[in-house]
Amino acid sequence: MRRGVLSRWASHLPLTAKTPALTLGEGDTPLVQAPTLARDVGCKELWLKFEGMNPTGSFKDRGMVVALAKAIESGAKKAVCASTGNTSA
Repeated sequence: MRRGVLSRWASHLPLTAKTPALTLGEGDTPLVQAPTLARDVGCKELWLKFEGMNPTGSFKDRGMVVALAKAIESGAKKAVCASTGNTSA
């Protein structure tokens, strides 16, 4: 089970005792080796973070879970997200 951003990175985030522990399993995405790209760019080894494993398939899940937890902590009952593409997926 993936721990989620709030749990894993709590000591580095602006969380308080009142911040709700939200997660859809975001974060903890795997590193994948990219040998062809490594060769093409002249590296011995190259690893990429596979953010497509996040709930919406986007790295934006990491930041949005923090933003929504802080909004709920502040008393928000609803949230609106403007998106240039997949933030509102």
